[in-house]
Amino acid sequence: MNEVLRRPARRSHATIKEVAELAGVSQMTVSRVLNRRETVKESTRVKVEEAIRELNYRPNLLARGLAGGKSLFIGLIFHNPSNTYLGELLVGALQACRDEGHHLVIEDFTSEDIREHGPKFVERLGGAGLDGVIVAPPISEDDDILDALTAAQIVTVLIAPKDVSATDISVSIDDAQAAEEMTQHIIEQGHRRIGFIRGPDNQSSSRRRFRGFKAAMARNGLTVEDGWIAQGDYTYRSGMLAAESILALEGKPTAIFASNDDMAAGVVSSAQRLGIKVPDDLSVVGFDDTMFATAIWPQLTTVRQPIADMAAESVHLLSRFLRARDGEGEGEDAAETMQRNVVLDVGIISRGSLRKI
Repeated sequence: MNEVLRRPARRSHATIKEVAELAGVSQMTVSRVLNRRETVKESTRVKVEEAIRELNYRPNLLARGLAGGKSLFIGLIFHNPSNTYLGELLVGALQACRDEGHHLVIEDFTSEDIREHGPKFVERLGGAGLDGVIVAPPISEDDDILDALTAAQIVTVLIAPKDVSATDISVSIDDAQAAEEMTQHIIEQGHRRIGFIRGPDNQSSSRRRFRGFKAAMARNGLTVEDGWIAQGDYTYRSGMLAAESILALEGKPTAIFASNDDMAAGVVSSAQRLGIKVPDDLSVVGFDDTMFATAIWPQLTTVRQPIADMAAESVHLLSRFLRARDGEGEGEDAAETMQRNVVLDVGIISRGSLRKI
């Protein structure tokens, strides 16, 4: 009788870790199911939902941490010209902190802040009582900021760093491989004249995506025409302007690959303004699968970068590392042996902006 009475009390305090263990999956997968992410297999989703019901799990912001019962204060440093990217990032980080009972402190860091006040700002972070910080792109590539964080001995997780091999803790995707796969997908739809809009040259993601595009073109024996390559800066307006320069040429491409969704939406806008029908006259694809991809018509074929999942995994990584460092982890969670550089999968999402010719 007493055992029956104790069981509900135990289940009412179940953690996401217990759900993961019962379902035989990772904590990240449980988080994806809770967030209704489409990247989870149906069979896996069923197992997780059964475990949630069995344990009577309820996410609770005021719950204590997963293993050591410690609620962390985590900083998120960002400055990104794409509001859609930022929105996905915040959703993932906030949900993961809610799941684990941590608190998120958000700081928007502008280019001017980086140039003029970076070191002072990092000093202020060091005195703010944060347990660690997550640094989002493009700040995650700023050497001055990263050096200052290291000097201040602040545990840091980088999202999309410049060089994963030289990074202690990070979450990223393979931008070059993703862009190569998307370019191959465009080619398989019959396109041979393909334009490309680059992101800012000072961001490694932009350089890697362009490299992947060129690799696929070369492998298929296709020429990359200089006039079909235009420079953008990951903003909607830059995509419009870049498209105008490409579409003003006498010999136009049949498809344009913009290296993020914001710029791809700008391409669609410019094409329609010029009387060019998408996708009948021009196919357009993007990268990221942010809300822009489905907010325009036709909806964008795009590379799905799991932005929210990257932010959530950054929270989980930071939490696991801090627990392991403080002697609260065990086995694979030991700070010396835990996996610190996580590369997440991407996928190609086919919609109406790309047609077969």
